[in-house]
Order: sequence, then C-alpha cells, then structure tokens
Amino acid sequence: MRGEAAGRDGGGARSPREQVFSFLLPMSYYQEDFFREYLKMMANMVILNLLICISLGFWIVSMTASTYYGTLRPISPWRWLFSVLVPLIIVTQGFKKKSLDHSGALGGLVVGFILTVANYSFFSSLFVFFVTSSKLTKWKKDIKKQIDSEYKEGGQRNWVQVFCNGGVPTELALLYMIENGPGEIPIDFSKEYTASWMCLSLLGALACSAGDTWASEIGSVMSKSKPRLITTWEQVPVGTNGAVTLVGLLSSLLGGMAVGIAYFVTQLIFVTDLEMSAPQWPIIVFGAAAGLLGSVVDSYLGATMQYSGFDQTLGTVVNHQTKDSKHISGKPILDNNAVNLFSSVIIALVFPGTAWFFWPRD
Repeated sequence: MRGEAAGRDGGGARSPREQVFSFLLPMSYYQEDFFREYLKMMANMVILNLLICISLGFWIVSMTASTYYGTLRPISPWRWLFSVLVPLIIVTQGFKKKSLDHSGALGGLVVGFILTVANYSFFSSLFVFFVTSSKLTKWKKDIKKQIDSEYKEGGQRNWVQVFCNGGVPTELALLYMIENGPGEIPIDFSKEYTASWMCLSLLGALACSAGDTWASEIGSVMSKSKPRLITTWEQVPVGTNGAVTLVGLLSSLLGGMAVGIAYFVTQLIFVTDLEMSAPQWPIIVFGAAAGLLGSVVDSYLGATMQYSGFDQTLGTVVNHQTKDSKHISGKPILDNNAVNLFSSVIIALVFPGTAWFFWPRD
C-alpha cells in the first residue's frame, strides 16, 4: 500500500508487474486499480473453484474407499454440501469484517472444510473459537493500539496464523477420518480408544488457542493490576510476552470452557447412542483445563523464547530489538505464531493421555 501511494505521487518506482501492465495496456491510474481488483477477483474465483473440486474429489475418494473396503462410513452428499457452504459463508463474513485477509480466508476454507466434514463437533468448536476470538480482538481496540505496536485493524489473520492455530486440529481431523470415517461418536476410551484420543487431542488444541486468545485480549485491557512475568513473577509492562494476570488466567479458563461447551452440546444433538456410552460432561471440564494450561504453556514459551523489549520512543512493548528498546525478557528464538503452534502441539499430545486416567468409565 505504501509503494502504491508513492507511485501515484510520483515519488516512488512502480513494481515490475505494474510496469508490464502499463506497457502492454496504456491506461489511467483509475483503470489500473480497476484492472488490479479484477485480477484479484478472478484469482479468488479460480482458487475457490479449485477448493470445491478438491472437496468433490475428497467425497468421491471417500465413497470409493467405503465401497471397496466396506468398513468406512462414506461422506453423505448433505454432509459434503454443509461442509462446503457453511465454512464459505463464515469465511466470507470474516473477510468482509477484516477478521481475515485473503490468504487467511483461503486457509480458513481448508481448515473449516476438513473439520466440518470429519465431525460436526469439531466444526462447532472451531466456530466458537473463531467467532469469540475475532470479537475479542476488536474489543476495546483503541486501548490495544496504545499497548501493542503490531496491532492490526480488525485483527486480520493471515494464512500463517490460521494454520498455526488450525494446523494441528486439521491434521487430527484427517487422522480421525482415516481411523473412524466421517461422523460423530461419543468419547469413550473403553470402546473407541484411538478415536476418543484424537477427539480430545483436537479439542485440547482448539481450547488451548481459545484460552490464550481470551487471556491476551481480555487480560490486557481489564486487569487492574500490572502483569507479572510467569518465570520470575516480576511486574512488567502490559503487552510483555509471557506476562500473566489473574483476569487473564480466568479468561483463559472461560475461553477453553466455551469451546468445550460447544463440543458437548453438539454431541448431545448429533450422537445417537449416548445412553450406552461413558458420560460426556467431562468434555466441558477438559476444555476449561486445556484453555487454562494451554495459556500457561504459551506464557512460559513467550517469556523464555520470544523477545520482549520496551521501546522508549514508541512507548510500547516491541517483539523485536530496536535501537531504543530495553530488553525485558526472552530470547529472539520464536515469534508469536510459532509459540501458538508449539503450545497447541504440547497440549494436543499431553492432555488426552492425562484425561484418560480421570475419564469416567461406563
């Protein structure tokens, strides 16, 4: 955007693509903008058609495998249609409201389709995480702009952020379909050990992401006390990576619980044999615990492996070293996206095994 503005003012050089367009098709700047937007629209349509074709191929492969092996449940046409249309509507709204940029919208379509076609409980958990996180990111944005040097208008998420939060659930959803086929099952370790483990692992990853987002977005603006660094418990400026507050920790608990409630309610609606399975209410407790512990793990990684410094000129905490920044904590090893990814991986690997010991047996 800055380069384009400079080009229009005559103070900057045009990009090679713009030079080619101007050479081949002499046109006014207004026409160039229209042509650029037209190309962007056509590219989006081509990519969308490709995604629909891939999803159709996914359905055909499912039907073929089910017919050949006779053990897997095929993807019904209605499930396929729901898995294409509903994520498309949600992603479109997210793009219009600037919760996602172009790459984030395309990544969200992939993640949304796979989770929805695998299990409606996966979809509802993802939906609650995305909607609440988007709303909270925009909440009290004027205050957040003052304490976060990298705050984006609308909290736009790109494809890297989408896959760092949704990559682990997407992989688990694919493994779930390979193991069990598409459809909803009760979480019951005594009858469906592997599938139940995958379901809780996926729920834990989403609850971890939700808990961290709720803690960051609520704790930074609602806490009356200064945050403390989780490794040393010293008071640090608001916005420091790895800093926690009581409000933030409680928010992470509620964020994970919200994801767990969404999963539990969907189970009650779509699973038909719940009366013959283990109780499902621990899903809510599990989600809350995953949200809280996920936030703690995220804070520890942020405090040790993510740079935080206070820039004297900007008057805010920065995530990279500048000439006017004073080091607060952490080493420049990981960025925020990598911290989110590692946190969700740790919770997804560790928590289902822990839950197995406490899960009620039928």
